[in-house]
Amino acid sequence: MKFSIPHLERNLIIGTRGSDLALWQANFVKDSLAAIGIHADLKIIKTQGDRILNLSFDKLEGKGFFTKELEDELLSGKIDIAVHSHKDLPTENPPGLMIAAVSEREDPSELLLILKDCVDVHQKLSLKYGAKVGTSSNRRKAQLLAHRPDLQISELRGNVPTRIQKLRKENYDAIMIAKAGVSRLGLDLSDLHVETLTPNELIPAPAQGALAIQIRSSDVIVFEILQELNHPDVAEELAVERDVLKLFGGGCHLPLGCYCRREDGLYQVFTSKATDEDEFPDRYFVEAETTEGLAEKIVSKFAAGRKMPLSVFITRELSEQSYFRKALEKHKIEIEARSLIRTVPVITRFDSYILKQVDWIFFSSKNAVEYFFQLNPALPKDVKFGVMGSGSEEMLRRKGYFTAYVGESNDTAEVAAEFAELTQGQTVLFPGAEGSLRSIQQGLSADTKVIDLPIYETVMEEDVEATGAEILVFTSPSNVDAYFAENLLDPYQKVVAIGKSTGKKFDEMGVKYTLPYSPDEVGLAEAVFGL
Repeated sequence: MKFSIPHLERNLIIGTRGSDLALWQANFVKDSLAAIGIHADLKIIKTQGDRILNLSFDKLEGKGFFTKELEDELLSGKIDIAVHSHKDLPTENPPGLMIAAVSEREDPSELLLILKDCVDVHQKLSLKYGAKVGTSSNRRKAQLLAHRPDLQISELRGNVPTRIQKLRKENYDAIMIAKAGVSRLGLDLSDLHVETLTPNELIPAPAQGALAIQIRSSDVIVFEILQELNHPDVAEELAVERDVLKLFGGGCHLPLGCYCRREDGLYQVFTSKATDEDEFPDRYFVEAETTEGLAEKIVSKFAAGRKMPLSVFITRELSEQSYFRKALEKHKIEIEARSLIRTVPVITRFDSYILKQVDWIFFSSKNAVEYFFQLNPALPKDVKFGVMGSGSEEMLRRKGYFTAYVGESNDTAEVAAEFAELTQGQTVLFPGAEGSLRSIQQGLSADTKVIDLPIYETVMEEDVEATGAEILVFTSPSNVDAYFAENLLDPYQKVVAIGKSTGKKFDEMGVKYTLPYSPDEVGLAEAVFGL
């Protein structure tokens, strides 16, 4: 929608903090205004957060310690516009001020920057055991420790370039930082190992990656001008995140992550919350057609007195360090974990000439990774790996290899379509189970050469006992077959199916089930938490 740009007799004054990132943001707004014929000058304003660098965020008094001084200058009429990182703003505007526009959203992913001699690709996140990680964010600390409780989290303050220099020169093995700031400043990270954590892996702060342009509520002309810069679709998504933050009554110190996006006509919201930074966080995922009442629904799922299941059955063995186990045990949920199938190898060797032909190797399961590397394959130097899900990615990492593609969707057709774009005209080896459904193979383009390599088979256990658990989690179609060959569901029992192929079994049975967003232990925990 095009607006008629009002005429101004003077330059606007944009208030900003003086850090490199804040100046980039302010100049971005200045240049965007210039593109529509409106000229502006910058005024640098120092905030409480800039002056006090020796205290953690949660030790600073009040809220808005990166924004209050800019807001005071706005209210006094000394500036016309204040440009903020949207995540720094309190959820309530001071009387007389408003957010007139929000920018497009930069990728809200997090970056884990690791000194190269502290990298251990066999570990989750590629970080050596017991590493010291710098961050002042309780949100990041809680989520990091949920995945890697061995890590030492240490206080880290300063602007983006300062924090990166502290990693290079001080006693840190790694630091965590928002990708948006690094991208905007175009910083060189070639001397560091960079792990990107997507917004559903490590949930960002509400409104992370977006800019907020604040003005006086009475300044109608400036408001009209800024509508040319406003992105209402982004504003609607950010409103959900900030409403969640507001309802929880938190500020920057609250270990809360919330991320909303619109995908395929639905709003998807990922939320992570802990009481403090040392507590294992709860996670919740929800999809909805509208944002109306969405924040209230999310917050209700974290209520102290909410009803939780007493017991959960899962068709998989769980280690003591399992994310799923820890997420449930936090709420004293009884866990019954046993696989209803077993796997056995079907070959002990194969012709190594096969590997000389392949460009890609794709693994659909952790078992496929495990049995393949038991064959001691002589891998080509430039072979790439694709995997289905983070579980397979982690297993491959333990073998010392990185993935070039991770299929994160529950929909194998969607994964196949993505993978087909990468492998067109190339040769892909599929080590896997004998009698596999070949869902990925069937979705590849006609000019992609497929080599199937059955390396293990699945055998169903006999005399499978029924469970009285309230929630039954099935991790494969074979486990569904094994359980229901001899058992039935009780009326009170609910079902979670880890992927669409598993869910299809329940479709055939006419059984209602929940499908997690991601086919991994985090997704399973979110699904149980949401029932």
